[in-house]
Amino acid sequence: MSRPPPSPRRLAALAALLALPAPALAQADPAGERRPLLEIGLLGGGGYVPDYPGAEQSRLRGIVSPSLTYRGDLFRADELGARMRAWRDGRAEFSLSASGAFPVSSRENRARQGMPDLDWLGEIGPTLRLTLWRDPAAPRRVMLETPVRAVFSTDLSSISFRGWVFNPDIAWEQRDLLIPRSRFRIGLGAVFADARHMDYFYGVAPEFARPDRPAYRARAGYLGARLQFSYRVPITGHLAVIAGARFEDFSGAANADSPLFRRDRNLSVAAGFVWTLYRSADTVPAPADPLE
Repeated sequence: MSRPPPSPRRLAALAALLALPAPALAQADPAGERRPLLEIGLLGGGGYVPDYPGAEQSRLRGIVSPSLTYRGDLFRADELGARMRAWRDGRAEFSLSASGAFPVSSRENRARQGMPDLDWLGEIGPTLRLTLWRDPAAPRRVMLETPVRAVFSTDLSSISFRGWVFNPDIAWEQRDLLIPRSRFRIGLGAVFADARHMDYFYGVAPEFARPDRPAYRARAGYLGARLQFSYRVPITGHLAVIAGARFEDFSGAANADSPLFRRDRNLSVAAGFVWTLYRSADTVPAPADPLE
């Protein structure tokens, strides 16, 4: 049976679910200036998100968490996410990147009642980022990202390996769209996963089968497509607001016949803020490219 979830499980992982990392506002400074090496603050937000890909139920959730920006040569945590850059030149970057998702109580999901909860998820693996096109006259570009990541779950007492995911994504990124120092991103991608990862979402072990939920063993393959956007706007020197949305289409998914697969489409929407509380005295040069 599913265990009673601790209170943090009622908080949303909006930043992770909508791929909205926690940047500091100073990243909007013009190229040629210097930026703090380290910034610390708070990230807060809320929204309406599905329980898992293809879930029948969505719910309102919210979260407040620490925000960290670090602009080191090797390790960086900024608007583009947390990553360790192994190699880069003007148009390509090879790095080790991470992502994650927050848990779901099976007691609160009709399709999963009586099954184990979905625990906290973490992903880590190599990513190749390529600049396909850049406007020489304005801060905008087209990017291709190809992350391949190992997935792990934890209930905060143990860790389990949950397979591999591949999530290629092509995106348009632009600064100063409508509002000075704003940052806009819209991306279209697909998600593929191995059988172990698919089984975590869609598998039904024989001991959890019931008349309306037969036993099911998930297959590797295509999980779905994603169209998502984010828009960040600075309000003051220490405060920025963020809005985002993700539309997912699971037509042709490898496990559409699973009894836990309930909808062909999901929609997530979220809004939040980043409040910078501390900036280090140590600084680094701002990059020539305002999109970096």
